[in-house]
Amino acid sequence: MSIEDEIRKVSNIFGAIGNPIRFKILMLVNETERPLHIKAVAKILKKDYAAIYRHVKVLEKNGLIRIYEVGRSRVLYAKNADLVKQLVETAKTMILK
Repeated sequence: MSIEDEIRKVSNIFGAIGNPIRFKILMLVNETERPLHIKAVAKILKKDYAAIYRHVKVLEKNGLIRIYEVGRSRVLYAKNADLVKQLVETAKTMILK
């Protein structure tokens, strides 16, 4: 992978988490012990399911979360929970300084 490809991928990841709704989704997924249904995330954030689903797809495209289907429900989990946790904690630390 070239340095340009790496820069583009990192930029896309930061773009994905730069949106407040997507960052909240990541925080929710990170804070729960169990996978979350997208409907539950929409309810918690008081947002429309379709809007949350679009945000979730951006996070999934950038490798931050995964979606799997349980019956007719879609469930979220952190693709790499330790790295996502570290990313969220780093971002929180940055706002405190």
